[in-house]
Amino acid sequence: MSLISPAARDALEVWLSHQRALRGAAENTITAYQGDVTEFLAVITEYKAEQQGLAALSRLTVTDMRAWMAQARGSGIGARSMARKLSAVKAFYRWLAEREGFEPTAVLSIRAPKFQKKLPRPLAEDAARSLIDAIEFQSDKPWVAARDVAVVTLLWGCGLRISEALGLTGADAPLPDVLRITGKGGKERVVPVIPAAKASVSAYLRACPHPLDATGPLFKAVRGGALRPGAIQKVMARARMQLGLPASATPHALRHSFATHLLEAGGDLRAIQELLGHASLSTTQAYTAVDTARLMEVYDRAHPKA
Repeated sequence: MSLISPAARDALEVWLSHQRALRGAAENTITAYQGDVTEFLAVITEYKAEQQGLAALSRLTVTDMRAWMAQARGSGIGARSMARKLSAVKAFYRWLAEREGFEPTAVLSIRAPKFQKKLPRPLAEDAARSLIDAIEFQSDKPWVAARDVAVVTLLWGCGLRISEALGLTGADAPLPDVLRITGKGGKERVVPVIPAAKASVSAYLRACPHPLDATGPLFKAVRGGALRPGAIQKVMARARMQLGLPASATPHALRHSFATHLLEAGGDLRAIQELLGHASLSTTQAYTAVDTARLMEVYDRAHPKA
């Protein structure tokens, strides 16, 4: 197979740098983009049987795009993964077309395969409480147990992503009444800190044997380094097995639960969108699992009939 042209590879690196610096994309996102677009360029190079410089890439046709998608689907890639790959390629082409001054319609007009979106599965409130209670007994080190409870309480009580909770530093201690969280895409939001979250973090801080500094991580691993998401995922897995909860009871499910429980209590969907840091209201709607009847009750309270 012919190698990807230096010009195409250089353009990809510039685009990735742009995504990282100007759009604040997370490293996991950058890695996924790099893999997806590199794979696309390699397949197109092989399909066209010659290196694809920028001029050649600007002339790709709908037929070329369909050939790439057929090759990918033929290798066993599912519809969801294919849609993700196509999204990355389109984002790269949109940027490349603007920079090089060509018309990207052939690439941008390709539709992603349809797939059934998996709705998040939040936990019932009593299940979330039971899970936090069970996590307290997963470690024989009291300070580790207090740490794990503090992290999980932040996920459920404040709607944080696990990366956001573990991204807190010593400068955030003791927790204030509100936290300024920088989420996906560099989007900043203000999150109220509930008393239970404050109390659980304070209990962890009193028990933690490792010194904290303003720039270091708030949540420490056993040896004093930064706590990794895998540690929380594992402790939640053990707790949910003891309680007989489904495999969907993950750290991220607690964020879903935060949104759903707020809406069930009559919370405003737009306000919940702000608390979660979602750019789109449709994303927030997907995070909530309130049935239509319950939504109508909330609506009727907000808009009473004359």
